Amino acid sequence: MDPIDIISKFYKPDSKLFDILVNHGEQVAKKSLHAASKVPHLNPDINFIKEAAMLHDIGIFLTNSPEICCFGKHPYVSHGYLGRELLEKNGLPRHALVCERHVGLGITVNDILSHNLPIPRRNMLPVSIEEQIICYADKFFSKNGNQSAREKPVEDVLKGLEKYGHDKVMIFKSWVDLFNGNLSNP
Repeated sequence: MDPIDIISKFYKPDSKLFDILVNHGEQVAKKSLHAASKVPHLNPDINFIKEAAMLHDIGIFLTNSPEICCFGKHPYVSHGYLGRELLEKNGLPRHALVCERHVGLGITVNDILSHNLPIPRRNMLPVSIEEQIICYADKFFSKNGNQSAREKPVEDVLKGLEKYGHDKVMIFKSWVDLFNGNLSNP
């Protein structure tokens, strides 16, 4: 399966949004593969990681996020479950779960209720090692259309997570320890 073929079903290949999505996916895939290399004992599925990292944000075009050329009707937080729906309809149920479970550091029913999020009321937490790796890697990159956008330092990622609660910070720190072995970028 070629992720670009799937992306091309929903995005015009000559559009700025296509470029933003593919560039971001490539950045996340590269970081994900590096993280996976640190945990060979957990047997991460490398081919799946490459594909799912490219597809994890496929639902963004359905959101209203003009700063990244998205003019849909849904709030940005919805892109995960919307991406899940798209990929399930395209026969990719495992990839679809990555879409839904990568938002934030995963979203709990309690998060949904306490923040009144406009998404289905179910736990959307990364479960498999592949889901965790992609969720982790995604936090280092913004989708701003800048092809040369640099990877965020761990400290900046942690600072950004503070507003979502101490538990999210602790989850991310545990992933940094698992996928890097320390609190600095490789």
